Amino acid sequence: MLYLGIDSGTQSTKAIVLDLESGAILASSHQGYELIEGLPPGHLEQHPQTWVEAADACVRGCLEQIGSRRAEVRGIGVSGQQHGLVVLDENDEPVRPAKLWCDTSTQGQCAEIAHAFGGQPGVIALAGNAVLPGYTLPKILWLKQNEPAQFSRTQSILLPHDYLNFWLSGVKRMEYGDASGTGLLNVRTRTWCAELADFIDPRVKEMLPEVGSSRAVHGRLQPELARAWGLGDDVIISAGGGDNMMGAIGTGNIKPGVITASFGTSGTLYGVAAAPVVDGQGEVAAFCDSTDQWLPLVCTMNVTVVTEEVREMNGWDLRQLEAAVASAPAGAEGLMFLPYLNGERTPNLPGGCGVLHGVRMGNLTPANLARAAVEGATLGLAYGLKRFRDLGMDPAEIRLTGGGSQSAAWRQVAADAFGAEVVTLSTSEGAALGAAIQAVQARAAAEGGADADYETLCARLVQLDESTRCEPNAERQALYREQLERQMALTDRLAETGWL
Repeated sequence: MLYLGIDSGTQSTKAIVLDLESGAILASSHQGYELIEGLPPGHLEQHPQTWVEAADACVRGCLEQIGSRRAEVRGIGVSGQQHGLVVLDENDEPVRPAKLWCDTSTQGQCAEIAHAFGGQPGVIALAGNAVLPGYTLPKILWLKQNEPAQFSRTQSILLPHDYLNFWLSGVKRMEYGDASGTGLLNVRTRTWCAELADFIDPRVKEMLPEVGSSRAVHGRLQPELARAWGLGDDVIISAGGGDNMMGAIGTGNIKPGVITASFGTSGTLYGVAAAPVVDGQGEVAAFCDSTDQWLPLVCTMNVTVVTEEVREMNGWDLRQLEAAVASAPAGAEGLMFLPYLNGERTPNLPGGCGVLHGVRMGNLTPANLARAAVEGATLGLAYGLKRFRDLGMDPAEIRLTGGGSQSAAWRQVAADAFGAEVVTLSTSEGAALGAAIQAVQARAAAEGGADADYETLCARLVQLDESTRCEPNAERQALYREQLERQMALTDRLAETGWL
């Protein structure tokens, strides 16, 4: 039996075909796209139709590669970028482009919502999470306040992966994992928070779809799509989830003890918990996962975006960047890079900027700058790991994904900064693989099959690349522990004085 996994992201959509029997990925396809141009600073949007067209192209590309075996496809799972606001009218057409997770135009709405409930601690007490600009909740209030005509036309609210599920199946529904990233879900009870919804508008509760188990079958592939793709009439669509939730499944992060760190344009750090992990400081997101557990998560907005700036500035290719990072000493001879080029989510600095500190005669070299960029971005996630440990999560192993994890030098920096062993996966398509595995689980559970257990599935289908494993060096671990304290102290002081 074969299963499709679709990963719809901010810059591209990818799809894979997973062979359940062999565990092999038989085909893969990729389609890139851009954000809408010409918007004001802080406004980042895409047309939902862009995702549909890219997903369709990727699925067709994969099916062409497997030829007649397309008849063996039994399920499809979808991973999507979190938090994006998709609003549909009475005809189920998008009212406007989707505001994305990286859109920071809602700072005023976040402050307004928090003020109404006694500040961020009040919102955390109510639903488990602080209100941050990236979340869906403040985007809805932004729409009502800034585009009242479009808000009045809105009948349904979906997330990006929900919109693709709707296209695939004709069913509107949210699962616990991605829904928890809206800011509207009470993560303790896994139900919509009526108080927050009513504060935005009494109509919001009617706009939200049913929320339910991430293990349930979402629906079946619509007949017209099945005919167009040459598939059977019994292909199921799983609940899907946010990219981090699917990444957790795709990296085997399905029980406590393992942490996944994603080194992409932005960065995430997350691990599965058996109960809600609510951070009173609001720095760790108290999300649900997409296996009906919980997924405490830290997100930073600046990882490979920082190293790409340095690489392009020097005219390097990736191998030259790698060589530069490896040639510079740990600590970059005192050069520190606060990496907040896109603003930042952790710490919460939506208007933040990057800072070079510690420049002295002789240390402002290309290699030190490259090393400082890698260290600054990694220490941002190391701060999140420290918060995890404060909350009782102390992993023995961290599994790395994303483009940055392909760098051997960066992997060692991560092991030293995190103070834990790190290792990558045999495939770089963790979210797409997780989506495919979820589809396997959903179909097996619905049919009472033997493959309904995630632990068994992931043990067989998720493979580590042991050649990439790195252990922390005690001396560098101590150095990075001190450097993290300096980086956060400098961040706090600059932020307090309004210079960041």
